[in-house]
Amino acid sequence: MVRNPGISLTDQAYTRIEELIVTLQIPPGQAISEGELCELSGFGRTPVREAIQRLAQQRLINILPRRGMIVTDINVETQLSLLELRRELERMMVRLAARRRNAEEKFQFGEIASGMERVGQADDEEAFMALDKAFNTLVGTACRNPFAQTSMDQWNPLSRRFWYQHHKQVGDLPRMAGLHADIAWAIGAGDPDEAGRASDILLNYLTSFTRAALDADRG
Repeated sequence: MVRNPGISLTDQAYTRIEELIVTLQIPPGQAISEGELCELSGFGRTPVREAIQRLAQQRLINILPRRGMIVTDINVETQLSLLELRRELERMMVRLAARRRNAEEKFQFGEIASGMERVGQADDEEAFMALDKAFNTLVGTACRNPFAQTSMDQWNPLSRRFWYQHHKQVGDLPRMAGLHADIAWAIGAGDPDEAGRASDILLNYLTSFTRAALDADRG
């Protein structure tokens, strides 16, 4: 396990465990112990224990008193409720980011937009997941609103895990990547109205995607 001296061990442990859960390497419903997470992540008990608390707050892990932990199930109804929040919050955040992004962030949004177009053409899910995470982080920074950024950090892993589970069945990765690119281009161009419009189109797609996943599960 490669350590990054510029990032706390807790943050590194969290990032690794979150990745394992979001990409279903630790599947929903699986019981898991602190020791197993230490072994899987390569980090010691103290950073893993602190990471577990954060994952529990994000509803990725359910801590059962005196009975250990279980990875939470993926729930379509929960995802639909989350999308109601995301629509309003993300519209506000991308509009703010378009107004407040600096020159360096403008360049970074352009890089992400170009990257999204490439991964869409390649239909590369792993590259998309990495760019999506970078995009959300950059929006959170560029909007210059720490409360909105905290809210995004809270729900984002649940949304990413839901997409990862269902996208091969009912999703369209090139479409998803292209919609993200549209938002990134608009933010880079400093156009809050276009950024907000592009965000609404993305959320419309995600709502349709989620309902299609529900229908597929029922079928």
